Amino acid sequence: MAVRTAPLRAAFRISMDRLTKRSSFFPPAGCAGEVQVWKGERNEEVLTLLMALSMCLSLAACGGSSEETAETPADSETAGEDGAVSSGVEDGVLTIAMECAYAPYNWSQSDDSNGAVPIKDSTEYANGYDVMMAKKICEANGWELEVVRTDWDSLVPGVQTGIYDAVIAGQSMTAERMEQVDFAGPYYYASIVCVTKADSPYANAAGLSDLSGGTCTAQIATIWYDTCLPQIEGAQVQTAAETAPAMLMALETGTVDFICTDMPTAMGAVSAYPDMKILDFSGSDDNFQVDEGDINIGISVMKGNTELKDAIDSVLSTMTADDFNAMMDEAIAIQPLNQ
Repeated sequence: MAVRTAPLRAAFRISMDRLTKRSSFFPPAGCAGEVQVWKGERNEEVLTLLMALSMCLSLAACGGSSEETAETPADSETAGEDGAVSSGVEDGVLTIAMECAYAPYNWSQSDDSNGAVPIKDSTEYANGYDVMMAKKICEANGWELEVVRTDWDSLVPGVQTGIYDAVIAGQSMTAERMEQVDFAGPYYYASIVCVTKADSPYANAAGLSDLSGGTCTAQIATIWYDTCLPQIEGAQVQTAAETAPAMLMALETGTVDFICTDMPTAMGAVSAYPDMKILDFSGSDDNFQVDEGDINIGISVMKGNTELKDAIDSVLSTMTADDFNAMMDEAIAIQPLNQ
C-alpha cells in the first residue's frame, strides 16, 4: 500500500533564553501549546536540534491530515486518473492465480520439467492446462508470466481487489461469478460427469436415477456440488471436499460411492487412479441439467478491465475446441500420478 503525505508547509519558531538556558518551541497554527526545554550549556545545540526534529514529525498530526491521502492496492494499481480500470500488465508481467492442486487444469511439481514455471514465493513449480494456456497468452502479448498459488475460495476476491491480474484455474463462467468478475473465453468446454470405482455397485449406471441411494461429494463452491449433486434424487450428499485431490481421495478410500466433476478432472482422475471409472450420461435424458455458463470454462479479470480481457480474448479467439482438447490431452499425459 502506498501512502502519500502532504508536503510540510508549516514552520515553527525556536526561542532560547541565554540566562535561563530555556528554549521555547512555538508550533504553527493548528498545533496548540508551547514546548519548553531546560538543558545544560554544552548540549544546547544538540538538544535543540533533536527537539526540532521531534516537532517536524509531530506536525503531520497537527492539521495536515486534511491533505493526506492513502491508497489501497485497488486504488493505486487498478484505477487510472480517469477512474478507468488499468490492465495490470503495464509492467509487462501477467500475474495469475490458481490452486496448483486441480489436475489436469493445474498442479505443483518439484522441478521445471515439461515446461513448468516457478510459483511465486515457493520452491515449487506450476504446470497443467492452465499454465500452458497462460504461457500461450503471454507469448502472444509479449508478457512475462507470474503464477500465484491460492485456495479456491480466494480466487475471485483476489482478482476483485487487484492482488493478481487474472484467474486461470478452471472456473465455470456461471451467472453468479459473472456478477463479480468479467470473463475472457471460454478457454475450454467441460461437460459434467460422475466418477466411481470400477467395482462399485454404481459402475454400470446409465443415468442419474441409477445413482439414487449412493453417497457422494464434490469440491466446495463448485457447480458440481451446489447445482449438480442435488439433481440426483435420493443421493446422500456428504460434506463438500476442500480441494479436488481431497474429493478424489474420498472416492479412492471408499468414503463415498461416487463424485461429481467435469470431464477433464475425471480424465485426469482415471489416469492417476486406474481403478476409477467415468460415468458420462451425455446424450441421455437422465443427465444433469446445466446451462452454457456451467460448462464454459473462462479466465476471470477485474470488473471493467476490458483492456486485459480483450488482449486475452484476442488469443483465445484463434483457437478451436479441437485445439483446446489437444492441449488438455497433453496436460493429462504429463500429469504427475500423485496429483
